Amino acid sequence: MFEKEKQEILDAALKLDRYGLVALSGGNVSSRMSNGLVLVTPSGMIYDDMTFEDVLVVDIDGNIVEGKRKASVDTEALLYIYKKMSHVNAVIHTHQPYATGLGLVMNEIPCNLSTMANAVEGTCHVANYGDPGSLSMGVEAVKAIGNRLAVVLKHHGVIAVGRDLRQALFSCVYLEEAAKTVSVALSTGLPMAEMTPEQIKEAVAVFHRYGQHTLNEQDNKK
Repeated sequence: MFEKEKQEILDAALKLDRYGLVALSGGNVSSRMSNGLVLVTPSGMIYDDMTFEDVLVVDIDGNIVEGKRKASVDTEALLYIYKKMSHVNAVIHTHQPYATGLGLVMNEIPCNLSTMANAVEGTCHVANYGDPGSLSMGVEAVKAIGNRLAVVLKHHGVIAVGRDLRQALFSCVYLEEAAKTVSVALSTGLPMAEMTPEQIKEAVAVFHRYGQHTLNEQDNKK
């Protein structure tokens, strides 16, 4: 079941590798279906070696409904996020180095770039450390994320969320681009230019009108 959606999960996972957000089998990709079941990548498999049939179907309590592989070790944390954030239908977990690195020295990554406002919808908070592969990882992510689309997991990586895989993917990719730029700015030792709240708000609104199937159009269909 869900062959098309499983392929979309795999395609998203391969993009994470392409954009340098994961290495080998790091991170995971998951998506909630309209019937409440969740698709999640398997544990410890290199994405290039996967086929869509390796993607598992689990229920909201983590029971495997379909699939022969072992689900991601982070599944319990991912399902906690879905339970607590009813508007979220996709969760992507990465180990992206620039955003994770800034999380070691900052409590939030400032929103001083239009692309970050576009995709993350504001500053990116840094969550307290939660053990990888445990419920605490999801608990700390939910505590810290607020109304943003991404959160840095201190000492670990990033959780990006969205109404669909596209939104979550844009969030983690553009967060990393922003983190690279912020790192360059900080390395100069000079004061960093800041966006105003009004500028951030407008940049968020622009992205809702962006693309061939805009978020505004999706909202209007509800």
